[in-house]
Amino acid sequence: MREALIVDAVRSPIGRRNGSLAGLRGDELAGQVLNGLVSRVGLDPGEIEDVQLGCVTQVGEQGWNIGRMVPLVAGWPESVCGTTVDRQCGSSMQCNFNAAAAVSSGQLDLVVSAGVEMMSRVPMGSNGGDLAATLLERYEIVPQGVSAEVIAEEWRLSRDELDAYALESHRRALAASDEGRFEREIVPIELTGRDPRSGAGPGGTGPAADATPGAAGAAATTVLETERRVFSVDETPRRDTSAERLAALAPSFVADGRVTAGNSSQICDGAAAVLVASERAASQLGLRPRARFVSFGLAGVDPHRMLHGNPQACERALARAGLTWDEIAVIEVNEAFASVVLQFARDAGVGDRWADINPNGGGISLGHPLGATGARVTATLLNELERRGERYGIASMCIGFGMAIAAVIEAL
Repeated sequence: MREALIVDAVRSPIGRRNGSLAGLRGDELAGQVLNGLVSRVGLDPGEIEDVQLGCVTQVGEQGWNIGRMVPLVAGWPESVCGTTVDRQCGSSMQCNFNAAAAVSSGQLDLVVSAGVEMMSRVPMGSNGGDLAATLLERYEIVPQGVSAEVIAEEWRLSRDELDAYALESHRRALAASDEGRFEREIVPIELTGRDPRSGAGPGGTGPAADATPGAAGAAATTVLETERRVFSVDETPRRDTSAERLAALAPSFVADGRVTAGNSSQICDGAAAVLVASERAASQLGLRPRARFVSFGLAGVDPHRMLHGNPQACERALARAGLTWDEIAVIEVNEAFASVVLQFARDAGVGDRWADINPNGGGISLGHPLGATGARVTATLLNELERRGERYGIASMCIGFGMAIAAVIEAL
């Protein structure tokens, strides 16, 4: 088996719902990220054989195999192929898996693993229909927010604990942004002349015209007033949040529940991409790899609770790598809900290592652009390993209907 090398990993800044990115289509946003990726490493995009692109809501602008559309919109040669992957929240981590498998097996030498989700423009769940009666006879399927409540109840996680975790996520993300930790992974995005608060370009459906812009709209207005409109800093972390504000939020899914909008991941817009290469391609093209994929792990769990498979997926990835938790320096667990991360830390036995878990924030503070999150956390994990001068890191995310996926990477 050949090495699956990570040459580079980048992402867009993340936009709030109906915020600065909402005037762009998903293929336009992801196309800019792909061009930023090849520009950074000095690569002719014609050398790339395939684009594996994660996208969950594959309908409307995100339909028609957006994985093929993105490199075409980016202006890449027609020879670059593309496909679209849906493993829900783990979609672009599955793209990492696919790209690494193709390179390791010798089928391909240069693959882009990417993801995009424009949640302002293509509503979550708009591609779904009724569930099969036979499935519902077998399982009590509930919305993910209800599953997050079930986990909070079963693992005896209090509302105060969930809110405290959420507040810390914002604090960490703001500190990372203020200190410039995200600068290496962010590709600045050129915004179009379309007002992100009032519609889309040709062929698209924009955010609701009556949407209240709030803070996101104010940020977008500031960007629109500049001569050269470039968006380069995450607008999702909230400086004005506090324990008191979080405590004042009403439960979102269950009356008298513990899960609120404040301790759940944010609906947002974003894209990310990872360049995966064989040793042969890296050598021939003069590419300098930053890391390698070591192993992956999948887990299937009860689809009612649905969100509790991260420990199992991580254990499988660690076992395949021949590693233990003691050898893992940085742990990224997607903050779908605060209860998910707290449950993971307890069950994985790493609850005494909070400084190593999501050290730069996560889905609660940065946002969770569904199809892009796997590639986004890969970029953030890689940069944090290099910042610390450490070797191994792991990233994991829970997945709807009871799955989880994890990957171990090694910084070179």
